[in-house]
Amino acid sequence: MFFYFATAMMISYLLGSLSFSIIISKNFNQKKDIRSLGSNNAGFSNMLRSFGFLPALFTFIGDFSKGVLAICISNFMFENFNIFIKNKMFFLLLSCFFCCLGHMWPCFFKFNGGKAILTTWACNFLIDFKISLGLIIIFLIILILSKIISLSSICAAVAYPILVFIFEKNTCKYAFLVALILSILIIFKHRTNIKRLIRNEEKSIKICKK
Repeated sequence: MFFYFATAMMISYLLGSLSFSIIISKNFNQKKDIRSLGSNNAGFSNMLRSFGFLPALFTFIGDFSKGVLAICISNFMFENFNIFIKNKMFFLLLSCFFCCLGHMWPCFFKFNGGKAILTTWACNFLIDFKISLGLIIIFLIILILSKIISLSSICAAVAYPILVFIFEKNTCKYAFLVALILSILIIFKHRTNIKRLIRNEEKSIKICKK
């Protein structure tokens, strides 16, 4: 039924809207909103630069866990309720999509969130481990070569629909479309980073020693 589908997507969106970088930054030491510091992005890398390793680690765990939980709940609902979408892969990718929407535009934080790279990776960790592994390999290779997190994230976002097409083209014909739209949204969220990259002004990763 459509009701169960809508419920699963709403849960995914609400879980995505739990922006742990904002929650942690507002309750850690200086009690400042991460969106007012560094790159102004509510994400792991800005937490690492602005607050240091431990707050960034908690952010990583929180943002990763919400992606995993969203997929676990959606998988449970697919297995136990009459969802009108019959293809499980497509259903879980939609859950990933809505969770990432929540992370990028969280209803709990005035629709101003992060860029959903970590959340996308976390969701796909359960949807198809091969896709998740491919994303992290591409991210790490570019990061090692460039030492720029934003460039690594953009490259991973570009690769995402390609990986979905490679590994899921025989499972769901709509999987590539969902991944492509999510990829475009992630790249859109990186638009200021892209401008800085073009001007050669994007900073390499540095960890705050607080």
